[in-house]
Amino acid sequence: MMSEWNENLKKQNITYTLEVDGQFFLIENVPARVNQDTGEQLFAPETVEKLQEIIWSQRQPDRIIETPVYNYAA
Repeated sequence: MMSEWNENLKKQNITYTLEVDGQFFLIENVPARVNQDTGEQLFAPETVEKLQEIIWSQRQPDRIIETPVYNYAA
């Protein structure tokens, strides 16, 4: 018996976040398909390649933001 799988995906631009060696990166306006029920973000292979290129190229960012950090266990 085959179960029906109904994904509720919507194309939208998101802000992608990544931590590398304690440094955080935000990449805005990344095209993704977002599951409207779970929030899961799915990316095309070429989008993933472009994200890696942006992070590893160490090019000058468009802007820099400062953000507070809290320790949950404190």
